Amino acid sequence: MMQLIGMLDSPYVRRVAISLHTMGIPFEHKPLSVFSTFAAFQSINPVVKAPSLVCANGDVLMDSSLILDYAQTWVPLARQLLPSTLPEKQKALRLLGLALAACEKSVQIVYEKNLRPQEKQHQPWLDRIQGQLLAAYTALEAELRTCRLSAGVSQAAITTAVTWQFSQMMLADMVDAQDFPLLHALSDESEVLEAFMAYPPTGPGVKAI
Repeated sequence: MMQLIGMLDSPYVRRVAISLHTMGIPFEHKPLSVFSTFAAFQSINPVVKAPSLVCANGDVLMDSSLILDYAQTWVPLARQLLPSTLPEKQKALRLLGLALAACEKSVQIVYEKNLRPQEKQHQPWLDRIQGQLLAAYTALEAELRTCRLSAGVSQAAITTAVTWQFSQMMLADMVDAQDFPLLHALSDESEVLEAFMAYPPTGPGVKAI
């Protein structure tokens, strides 16, 4: 059985776990941290990058998008989370790109604030990242006005919901939920789904914030 390595408070790990579960792909989740259990993670993947997926033959894959691209080859077309026809796939990738941009900028801000000493933080850099984060969410909110996403049934919907939850959990003071009602509604609809509840961001090994 494949093993997914990483903590569920990482939106990248969580999007993979929820997606694999939704597609019906069996896997074991091992909640190892790139910080507190660095040595244990390193023994599995010397690069220590989360998420890591240990395949049945022992090969280790990295990067959430590459892992999910690999995972789609395991399931029939009807259970895949990205459309196969060009117009629909183009739209899905547009949404997914915006969600992943928001995810990346959210993680950058969290790392900057939590890992770098305050006296070494560069406010103009933080302002720039926050501007990029809000631009991604503004574009996503605009897309949702014309392109309804059904919770939990596509990669765009899963990744958008996971990313929004992470931003609200970690950066609610920077991202006002009232400015993004459609994203907030998608998140609420998603978090009560069985796959999302099976892999909560406060999952095993995650310290309370």
